[in-house]
Amino acid sequence: MHLADHLLLLFVGLLALSPNGQGHTDNHQQEDPGTDEGSPSLKIAPSNTDFALSFYHLVASQNPKSNIFFSPLSISAAYAMLSLGARANTWTQILEGLGFNLTEMSESDIHQGFRHLLRTLNLPDDKLETRVGSALFLGQNLQTLPGFLNDTTAFYESKIFHTNFLDLESATQLINNHVREETRGKIENVASGLTSEVVMVLVNYIYFKGLWEKPFSRSKNYPQDFFVDEKTVVKVPMMFQDKNHHWYLHDRYLPCSVLRMDYQGNARALFILPDKGKMKQVEEVLTPEMLTRWNSLLQKSSFYRNLELHFPKFSISASYDLDEILPQLGIRDLFSKQANLSGITTQQNMLVSKSFHKAILEVDEAGTQAAAATRASSVFLSASRNQYLLRFNRPFFVVIFSTNTQSILFLGKVVNPMES
Repeated sequence: MHLADHLLLLFVGLLALSPNGQGHTDNHQQEDPGTDEGSPSLKIAPSNTDFALSFYHLVASQNPKSNIFFSPLSISAAYAMLSLGARANTWTQILEGLGFNLTEMSESDIHQGFRHLLRTLNLPDDKLETRVGSALFLGQNLQTLPGFLNDTTAFYESKIFHTNFLDLESATQLINNHVREETRGKIENVASGLTSEVVMVLVNYIYFKGLWEKPFSRSKNYPQDFFVDEKTVVKVPMMFQDKNHHWYLHDRYLPCSVLRMDYQGNARALFILPDKGKMKQVEEVLTPEMLTRWNSLLQKSSFYRNLELHFPKFSISASYDLDEILPQLGIRDLFSKQANLSGITTQQNMLVSKSFHKAILEVDEAGTQAAAATRASSVFLSASRNQYLLRFNRPFFVVIFSTNTQSILFLGKVVNPMES
């Protein structure tokens, strides 16, 4: 019995804060990146958000006391790209597992949406650096169908590398060097799991470096207790601000506070701090609707307040075996002998033997005060005369948005900021 050849998928993410058919899609008209209402990327945003929260809740249920951090966009884009080569049930499972309703959205709309989203995020910006991309490393003897390569290039601008997987050392070095270069040296050794059975590797990466509109002073750090749980306390370098206004609320219906922190450029973070002992209660209602509600509320001037803010400086990372997680979200055949990837090649039977995602979160004081931030402060200066206190000294959630595409770039939970 012929064994299926192996396709290895690697996904890496770095956040540095200093017609309904199957398979081949031939609609390649160009569109200019933009985020006006009705743009292709906004059509897929709700599905991407649904996937992000579904993935989060699954991982959280299995790792209730661990840091969680991942890029749902990286995973969604790479698997949507892989669906271009999938057929039959494998194709359906991938796209439905990513949160798409195939009776309401055509395959063409999905891929057009990702193309528009990726091009918008990759636009040059002197205030914000976002790089999202994919690369295919193809075995020298793999006869890949032209339609698959054309579509992955047209929709996902994937780079193609012809690779000798019989020379595992050279193949590993080629992949690691590419990822290291694209993530500014932050993520290394992602291809350590290569074996001689692999005939193709798909790598997806996302690199994000944002500067706070209102940076913290490097001279105001001080060690403070962070209460991981009732029995565990760690010392963290705590950053401090007491002269700035921020969008902030304490939810009147849920036991939590929500802080909006803007970056220079088209990005924003929400930090959700449950009241003491209320993490599980808040986590259970962490839904797309709740994120939309908080985002909407935190655009009102009444929530723009003078805030004494204590926030930890930290770096965490997390890794996930997607071949163990995604079958629980309905993407099953892809990782089994039932996989149908005949849109990639008809030469061999292929399945995904291993799928890996790694993400790193770094938060520090970095940034310079922008003129726009000063003007914003003056607009809402009278919104509140009383100073509020917000101290992030216990586990909290983090959501990083691209504001102009309404996409979640990163999502996670910081349980122990000193555990990398």
